[in-house]
Amino acid sequence: MALSEKLYSTKEAMLYSQRIAQLSKALWKAVEKDWQLWIKPYDLNINEHHILWISYHLQGASISDVAKFGVMHVSTAFNFSKKLEERGLLKFSKRDDDKRNTYVELTDAGAALILRMNEHYHDTQHCILEGSLPLKELYGRFPEFLDVMAVIRNIYGEDFIEIFERSFTNFKESFDVIHEHASIQQ
Repeated sequence: MALSEKLYSTKEAMLYSQRIAQLSKALWKAVEKDWQLWIKPYDLNINEHHILWISYHLQGASISDVAKFGVMHVSTAFNFSKKLEERGLLKFSKRDDDKRNTYVELTDAGAALILRMNEHYHDTQHCILEGSLPLKELYGRFPEFLDVMAVIRNIYGEDFIEIFERSFTNFKESFDVIHEHASIQQ
């Protein structure tokens, strides 16, 4: 008998897996709807927006990094990045010290689009946000999903979590700078 079989029963494992599957599907459905409504006016799909967002926050990411962090196949990341390049929102490059990997960076138009989209975030409804507000009111913060983060770390590895944390740190910093700049101009 394997060690894992001693730690839990088949029933317990199946119930856990099904619970995670059902909750994840329900959560994703709401996230997907919110995301699509937000980006619809900008003629983007979710993969394109995610690539722009990753490129904005990771500044010079490789296609492999975009694929890994975007949880998509490398060919998907490349093909959607190519469409974004054709629209003038993204540019491809090679590095002198790394000719094997292709890197993507936002153009000025791509960066401006991300900023414009962020400014218009509240123009659409966000059920995930609305569904989380009672918890924020009760606990003074949004849910943090520490258990889920631990599971994701075990599935995708420490590199994924490092990129995740780095991108959100960059997001917080750029958000603060943008809003400081906007308040100075007023």
